Amino acid sequence: MIFPHNAIDKLGFNEIKNAIKEKCLSEPGRQMVEKIQPQIKLDQIDRFLRQTQEFKDLLVNDAPLPVDHLYPIKPLAEKARVEGSFLGEEEFHRILLSLRTVYAIIRYFNDRQGQYAHLELLFEHLPIETKIVRQIETVIDDRGKMKDNASRALLDLTQQIVKSEQEARKRIDQVFKQAQHNGWTADGNLTVRDGRLCIPILAENKRKLKGLIHDESATGQTAYIEPEEVFHLNNKVRDLEFERRREVIRILTELTSELRPHVPLLLAYHGLLSKLDFVRAKALFAVDVEAEMPELSKEAEIHLVGARHPLLLMNAKKENHPTVVPLHIKIDQEDRVILVSGPNAGGKSVCMKTVGLLQLMVQSGLLIPADSTSKVGVFKQVFADIGDDQSIESDLSTYSAHLSKMKHFTEFANPRTLVLIDEFGTGTDPVFGGPIAEAVLEALNSKGIRGVVTTHYSNLKVFASNTKGLENASMLFDNVAMRPLYILQVGKPGSSYAFEIAEKIGLRKDILEQAKQKIGTQQKKVDTLLVDLERDKKNVHDTKVAISKRERELEQLKTNYEQLQSHLEENKRQILREAKEEARQIVKNANRLVENTIAEIKTAQADKEKTKELRRALHQAAEKHTEKKGNAKEIVSNAQVDEEVIEVGDWVKIIDTDTEAQVMEVAKGNNLILALGDLRTVVKKSKVLKLKGKEKAKVVKKHRSMSTESVADFQPEVDLRGMRTEDALRQLETVLDRAVMIGYPTLKILHGKGDGILRKFVRDYLRKYNHVSRFEDEHADRGGDGITYAYIQ
Repeated sequence: MIFPHNAIDKLGFNEIKNAIKEKCLSEPGRQMVEKIQPQIKLDQIDRFLRQTQEFKDLLVNDAPLPVDHLYPIKPLAEKARVEGSFLGEEEFHRILLSLRTVYAIIRYFNDRQGQYAHLELLFEHLPIETKIVRQIETVIDDRGKMKDNASRALLDLTQQIVKSEQEARKRIDQVFKQAQHNGWTADGNLTVRDGRLCIPILAENKRKLKGLIHDESATGQTAYIEPEEVFHLNNKVRDLEFERRREVIRILTELTSELRPHVPLLLAYHGLLSKLDFVRAKALFAVDVEAEMPELSKEAEIHLVGARHPLLLMNAKKENHPTVVPLHIKIDQEDRVILVSGPNAGGKSVCMKTVGLLQLMVQSGLLIPADSTSKVGVFKQVFADIGDDQSIESDLSTYSAHLSKMKHFTEFANPRTLVLIDEFGTGTDPVFGGPIAEAVLEALNSKGIRGVVTTHYSNLKVFASNTKGLENASMLFDNVAMRPLYILQVGKPGSSYAFEIAEKIGLRKDILEQAKQKIGTQQKKVDTLLVDLERDKKNVHDTKVAISKRERELEQLKTNYEQLQSHLEENKRQILREAKEEARQIVKNANRLVENTIAEIKTAQADKEKTKELRRALHQAAEKHTEKKGNAKEIVSNAQVDEEVIEVGDWVKIIDTDTEAQVMEVAKGNNLILALGDLRTVVKKSKVLKLKGKEKAKVVKKHRSMSTESVADFQPEVDLRGMRTEDALRQLETVLDRAVMIGYPTLKILHGKGDGILRKFVRDYLRKYNHVSRFEDEHADRGGDGITYAYIQ
């Protein structure tokens, strides 16, 4: 699938595998990582990716998976399979710990049934055979040693050994004390020789103590003797230990025989632990490189969004470097081959290797550091020509090695082949290398291959621009700061910036001028055009970013306005409800008062004084409600819109804030543009009251004094040189607004000559500004078209 074989290493895939291996807990897991290879079956790739994604979700969002002990069970199960063999105590202990881990894992996923569907496939139909664990636990303790009560015979032998050892120790202590009393012993205490407790006796006294001499000191002055009466007791202990060892082997053999029928299940458990360790390591690596699962496609296509090279990302994190610049690239039926050009050290090779490496990772079931909206297809072949494959043994030069690869590419490539070529055409005379490279590219294109090719050759850039299926792209370069931006821009070729880089490095100007004279005039024009195009495109990009930002701000303002409008409507409805309720209550009380008055008049039998008094009370109640009504009318009257005509220059008061402002413009939709100091705002006519008479004179006087102070402080000159377009327009707008507010007649704008881009943006803005009557260049002796004078009306 991959040609040549070392391409997988040059793309960095083996380094990815090594990083994953470091995450494994077991040797079988590391062996599985070593066997990772790109696959071509879509369903298999999808399953591997989903398992890794689910394990990543588990690591990030769920309780830890119980994987404390992942001992390899397979070699122990294979050993137990052989008739007559037996496993040791430590080996049974490892099986016990591994089985506990297996059962804990199965219970973990049973508790979350359906949540990790693809991980559950790893142990589907695997039973929890607790009988094996119980059998081992009756024999082996938690320290990995056999329990004394594993059998009745073993318990009896253990007790006899303890009793015999105590008896032997007691007897040798007595003999030692007697020898010390007689003065036979050398300095020191009881010591062990050949596994037996011995008494250190002076050489001249060794015949005085009956027993077996096991050793003597280096000087020969001390003999180590086991007393005769203790010798028989120690032999008894040794015999008991041999019997105990035979009993232990019998128990282990019997336990192994009980385990033997379960060997296939143990092998299945081994496979589960190995696979889980393997998937866990892939998921941990995915967490480290912030990897996601892309969308898989049946087509041979690649659409990477926010992709980053995983090895660069890991190094950046280790060294606390800035974030790796993301890559956005699309390879599909229309743009099958992306021809990347641009300056040296600008990121062309990294771009190509990122595409190749991430493709290999996806087809190997690994998540990739790219946005989850990325889309990746499946390729049956990956052909790569990266680096120098010069070989003395094979008598291959650099260029011959490149040509041999091109031969293979043109013969065996097809539409399901991903071709990656770095520095296409180099290694020989450019006069011949360029045309040969163009012919090879044409042949590959005719086969419908997909790929990424990096080059500096202009003929290839021209060929790509005129050929269907090929698309130029360039790595952006900041030709002001003279540094690469590592951003891929599809749609146009890039300049190599050879002269600019050489100038920055400090190559003498006379050498550079000589070099410029030696290259063709046409080539120089093409390179200059590419530089200009790149600069223009960067400015357009910056403008788009600024416009996008403004659109987001407007959207936020719109949302706030709608929320405020909704709030006001709700308040209006509440006030109307309260007013209706109050009116209903007034009518109710009035009716009651009238009825009571009539009743009392009847009771008083038309007494004049009493009737007069009742009429007076009724009249007072009516006046009281009339007064309330009048107040309400006054409130409504104050809240109503002043129907008087409001013109530019009038002074108004904003009802909501009691703030005075001057009308700068009467806009459509009953909107007024008001000046509040140096700020401008838009307010509805219904929200303001026109000021008249003394109130207007007072406000004008106050603002005139403030305006005088502003004129004294105001500088009618703004320097925009060196600014980005967005920042320059923001600064110009601020100064222009202030000049209009204080009534300043002219404004001097310094934008420089350069390529004329900033001058064009400034003048386009001035044409749209309502208060600028005209503008013109400064006198040629004082700056000419590098300075613009704006006249404000």
